[in-house]
Amino acid sequence: MLAVQLLLLARLLWGVGARTAQLQKSNDRSGRCQYTFISRWNLENSDFQELKSELTAVPASQILDSPSGHPRSEAGDTGCGELVWVGEPVTLRTADTITGKYGVWMRDPKPVYPYTRDTTWRIDTVGSAVRQVFEYRLVSQFTQGYPSKVHVLPRPLESTGSVVYGGSLYFQGAGSRTVVRYELSTETVKAEKDVPRAGYHGQFPYSWGGYTDIDLAVDETGLWVIYSTEEAKGAIVLSRLNPESLELGQTWETNIRKQSVANAFVICGTLYTVSSYSAPEAAVNFAFDTATGSSKALAIPFRNLYEYSSMIDYNPLEKKLFAWDNFNMVTYDVRLSKM
Repeated sequence: MLAVQLLLLARLLWGVGARTAQLQKSNDRSGRCQYTFISRWNLENSDFQELKSELTAVPASQILDSPSGHPRSEAGDTGCGELVWVGEPVTLRTADTITGKYGVWMRDPKPVYPYTRDTTWRIDTVGSAVRQVFEYRLVSQFTQGYPSKVHVLPRPLESTGSVVYGGSLYFQGAGSRTVVRYELSTETVKAEKDVPRAGYHGQFPYSWGGYTDIDLAVDETGLWVIYSTEEAKGAIVLSRLNPESLELGQTWETNIRKQSVANAFVICGTLYTVSSYSAPEAAVNFAFDTATGSSKALAIPFRNLYEYSSMIDYNPLEKKLFAWDNFNMVTYDVRLSKM
């Protein structure tokens, strides 16, 4: 690494006129290779000191990009921050039948045996009695459309607000304000609980409709439920949800009208909303920070490639948005600012 730094310094000096600069190689008494930088420049010159400062201020983690094209995370990086960028959608799979026009697909950000971070679940949500959950153990099975298992839920679910977390599927029971925890490995219901006073079955949906009154979400801190109530007059209410008992935890009432936005997701304790489900060039348009209890307007470009996004969720393990856009299952890279 020292040799690399010296070579970079020599190259920079060459570019600004230090054409007599050279790198001399020799061995020390123990036989180890060492390098000496030789230049006719005055090394105390202010121009040199500024150049040296610029060189040493750039860590290798920022020079060497990760395969995704983004800087590698530094040691100790918690991965949390404020959303500042959403990438272009990448299409992984297209549904085969009309029942897949709307849907939800998920991977577990907190996988437990026998599942892994690659295990994928998919639910086609067109219909009045949606109970089938397709499971894919391998990513290749998912992209090729060959499920390894099909779960049949003990009760139908409603809309596209389901998530998988810690080995369980969490979903809204059809025609109710009930959230259900279904353990995937044992295929049993472990808990059911009403979200108090939450609107349901078309009372406070997102702008695209689809009975999206109750939307579950996962971020780095755990499980959330996004909804509204008569008391909130249609504004988004955000509550922490105990993943075992489904008891509501701390709750925030926002000033964002739920029916005015197309979808919402949570990253690092901040709620984000998307302006349109059908406009090709939409935006992440609002953020509500639970740490401060305040909201602000945003204008982060968000592309609806197929012009009908019925589900947008964040996966904190993969640091990506998952979406279902008019039969198509897509992902978006995201970039967060440093905390």
